[in-house]
Amino acid sequence: MKQFGIFSLACALAFSSLAPAYAYSVAPSVPSIIQGGMGIRISQWKLAREVALKGELGVVSGTAMDNVMVRELQKGDAEGSFFRALKTFPDQDMANRIVARFYIEGGKDPSEPYKSIPMWTLTPNQLLLEANVLANYCEVWLAKHNDDGSIIDGLVGMNLLTKVQLPTIASLYGAMMAGVDYIIMGAGIPISVPGFLDNLSECKDCEQKIDVDGVAEKEAPVYKFSPIAFWEAAGKPELAAPLKRPSFLPIVSSTILAQSLLKKASGKGPTRGIQGFVVELSSAGGHNAPPRGFKFDPVFSTHAGGLNERGEPVYGPKDEVDLAKFCKACQGLPFWLAGSYARPERFAEVRALGGAGVQCGTIFALAEESGLDDWIKQDILRKLSETRLDVLTDPAASPTGFPFKVLDLPQSLSQRDVYEARPRACNLGYLRQPYKRPDGKIGYRCPAEPEVAFARKGGDAKATVGRKCLCNALCSNAGFPQVGEVKVVNGEKMKYVELPLITTGDDISSCRDFIKEDADGHLGFPAGEIVDYLLSEWKRKPVGSAAEGSMSI
Repeated sequence: MKQFGIFSLACALAFSSLAPAYAYSVAPSVPSIIQGGMGIRISQWKLAREVALKGELGVVSGTAMDNVMVRELQKGDAEGSFFRALKTFPDQDMANRIVARFYIEGGKDPSEPYKSIPMWTLTPNQLLLEANVLANYCEVWLAKHNDDGSIIDGLVGMNLLTKVQLPTIASLYGAMMAGVDYIIMGAGIPISVPGFLDNLSECKDCEQKIDVDGVAEKEAPVYKFSPIAFWEAAGKPELAAPLKRPSFLPIVSSTILAQSLLKKASGKGPTRGIQGFVVELSSAGGHNAPPRGFKFDPVFSTHAGGLNERGEPVYGPKDEVDLAKFCKACQGLPFWLAGSYARPERFAEVRALGGAGVQCGTIFALAEESGLDDWIKQDILRKLSETRLDVLTDPAASPTGFPFKVLDLPQSLSQRDVYEARPRACNLGYLRQPYKRPDGKIGYRCPAEPEVAFARKGGDAKATVGRKCLCNALCSNAGFPQVGEVKVVNGEKMKYVELPLITTGDDISSCRDFIKEDADGHLGFPAGEIVDYLLSEWKRKPVGSAAEGSMSI
C-alpha cells in the first residue's frame, strides 16, 4: 500500500496563510488564446500545461474529475501523476484514505468494472466531497507544475458545466486550493458562481439554489458547502483558510446575457465578480446555446418547425452577435470569441475589433497532449486525412436539453445501431435532474437512464428517445470506459464495455493541415504548434483598443 508520509509543517503553514486576492475589473494577465475546456478530461493537465508554457491560458476540465481520479488509481496510475500531486496535498491522511480505497497496484483487470463513488445528491457524504476536492486539486496542480515539482510560469484555468449543479462548489474549492487562475463556465447561466468564488476565497460558506423540476424557484432547495465544516469532518480544522480568488469568465452567446450577468451576478465589485466573457457561437463543439426562441420539446415536438432537413436546430440573424455593441456593453472587460475561430486571420479580426483573442477547442482536442484516448484520436486523424468528417448538431442527444455536437464516427454512439444496442444505465449521474416526488421528497432522474426507470419517476417515456448517456460516453472518450453486465436472451450474463461519443466543432476539417505521420505510422501534432499558428498573423499589442464599425458573427 502506498503511503505519502506526513505533510511538512512548513507547507501546511504556507497553505493556511494564503490571503484572498481579488480582481474585479481587470485580470492580472490577459491571454490572447484560451485553450477550450473539453470534458470529460479531454482538456487534461498535459494539454493545459503545454498551452500555459506558451504564454496562453491552458484549461483543464473539472467535469467528473472525482471519477477520473478514482478510475486512474484503479488503472494503477502508471505514470504516477496523481501520486505526484497527492503528495503535495495539505492533508496527507485524506490523500491516503482515497489511495487505500481505490488504488490497485499494476491496474485492474480490463474486463472487470471500476469501483464507483456515490452519485451526487443534495447531501453528499464526506467520501464524495473528499474525492472531488482532491481530484480537482490534483488536475490543476499538475497543470501548474513541471514534472520536477517546480511551478511553471503560466496561467491555468478550469472549465465546468453550469448544468452539472451539485459538484460545482467542491470542484471550485479543490481547484482554488491548487491556485487556479481562471474559472470558465457555460452550458447554462452561471449567475451564482462569482459569489461562490468570493466566499471560498474568504473561507466562508456557500449556498447554492438547486433547480428542481416541480419546485418554484423561490422554494428551491439549497445545497450548502462550508470549507470549515469540510475540514472539521476531515479532522483537520486548522486547514480551513483563505485562498486566492481566480478570475471568472462566463461563456455567453448574446450581448443581452452578458449585460444581465453584469447586473445580476452574485459577485462583488462593479462587474459583479466577472473578469471577462467568452462569446461562443453555434459552430463550437460540445453543448451549444439553443437558437433564440427554440426549446427542445421531446414530448409534443413543438420544436419540429425549428429544425432543418438533417434534424438540427436552425440558427439565424437573431443569434448573431454584433461585436461593436458587445464591446460597449461589457464595460471594458476583455472577451474572447469561440466557434470556428482557430485560424490566424480570424484571431487578427477579433483583436482588430477590440477583443482579447479567441478560445479554441476542437483543434486542441486532437493535439498530442489531449486526453482523448489514443485509438480514438488515431482513428479520427486517419479519417480526417483521407476524407471529410460530418458533425451533427443533435437537439436530443444531451440529457440537458441543450443542442450537442456529435461527430459521425464508426464504433461510437453516433451510429444508430450502436446506440440502440447499448444497455441503458445511469451509474454516474452528473446530468441527473432533481425532481419533486409525490411524497414531497427530492428524487433524481435522467432521460438517458432506462426508460422504465425514468417513467417510474414521473418522466414521460417520449423524453428518453435519442438521449445519450454523456456521462459514460465521455468517460470512454478519455480511456475510462465502465464495464457492465447485461442478461442476454438465454439468461446468461454478457459483459458490456461503454463506447465513446465524440463531440467536435463544425470546423474539424481545419485540423487536417496539421497532421503529421511519424516513422511508426502514428499521426498527430503538438499543441504548441497550434498556438504559434494562431498568433502568426498578429503582432501582440495591448488589449482594449476601441472597435470601430460593426461586425456580426
